[in-house]
Amino acid sequence: MIVRILTEGQLEVADDRVEALNALDAAVEQAVEAGDHDAFADALAALLEGVRSSGSPLPADVLHDSDLILPPADATLEEVREMLGDEGLIPG
Repeated sequence: MIVRILTEGQLEVADDRVEALNALDAAVEQAVEAGDHDAFADALAALLEGVRSSGSPLPADVLHDSDLILPPADATLEEVREMLGDEGLIPG
């Protein structure tokens, strides 16, 4: 799966990592729903770090269609609220 973190680039993440990333995504979604800015910041940082640590960066000069697009590390709770779908940032 190809994941883009806005302002950072694309990473290739193995499909078997999606379940673990979904748990991190759920924490982001809960914090957004609760309007808890502190929990949101921690959860978003954990999600992005989870993607970075489980993915392999793709070369910047190669562009692939992204399966998922995640917000940048400095995104606000309100910006992420607009990005959330029915299944969070990571469907599944």
